[in-house]
Amino acid sequence: MKIKITIALIFLGSIAFVFWYFFIALKPQQVSLNDIKSAYAIPSDFTPDVTLNQIDPFNYKVSFESFDGAVVNGQISFPVTKSEKYPLAMGVSAMGRNYNRWWIDSYKGRPTISNVNKLGSMLLNNGYVLVAIDARLHGSRKDPELPLQDIMNDLHFFGNRTPYQNMIINTVKDYRVLFSWLKTQKFVDKNNILMAGYSMGGQVSLLTSAFEREISTVIPIVPPYIDDKIALVAPKNITKILKAERILLLTSDDDEYATTQQNSELFQSFETKNKEHIIFEGNHILPESYVQSIQNWLFTES
Repeated sequence: MKIKITIALIFLGSIAFVFWYFFIALKPQQVSLNDIKSAYAIPSDFTPDVTLNQIDPFNYKVSFESFDGAVVNGQISFPVTKSEKYPLAMGVSAMGRNYNRWWIDSYKGRPTISNVNKLGSMLLNNGYVLVAIDARLHGSRKDPELPLQDIMNDLHFFGNRTPYQNMIINTVKDYRVLFSWLKTQKFVDKNNILMAGYSMGGQVSLLTSAFEREISTVIPIVPPYIDDKIALVAPKNITKILKAERILLLTSDDDEYATTQQNSELFQSFETKNKEHIIFEGNHILPESYVQSIQNWLFTES
């Protein structure tokens, strides 16, 4: 009897899997570069009204309405050493993390395991202005009716790519809106603009930089591999239009979100001549020493 029940369960499970695979699971999308460019376009006549509220002599809260009226919050910090113009660094946090991670070592008792706070401090100490904002559905922009876990479940189990795609695309567009304002500010050295991000932030950094030619340096840190099931948000699909002068890709040799082969293929697809790929031992959480590796790369003549 037990054998019959087991066989029946296996049969039903197989039927359920076949149904899920053919009728629910995501299939690869066919998208062109024009499709991708259209997805990330913002109105050419849109001018953001950015508000700065001073925290202390070097730090300001940032807020503005994005292209679709969504309210965006973040922070901008200036180095202690004064200058007429500063190099600019835009930071993007990992999935589930707010913009504050670029300044603090823990939030609500949860440590900043990505160490982007140390990266932010290093950039400020080397004369950069640092700015970061909350991604869509993150930090102050969380939607209790659309938590991140539901978005990922929809993506992986229920064949619904829309919430995840919208979150990534609109986050990129928010950074583009912010950058459209930053480019008009007299304190920005337009010849020295950097964008860095950890995990999902690395993905967003690559996508944003593909559409903003003034971003001269891109530092994606353990970006997840995205295949053509969600082709519109896959960094591998924008490398032909990514024209940054310098790219530093940081990955690990045992990352659960991207294989060594996938990371290598992404790196090889960068057409930039001045590029480097640093591979660390370990998983998706890189050792703190990666910050020193970035510093060495940024401030050592090629």
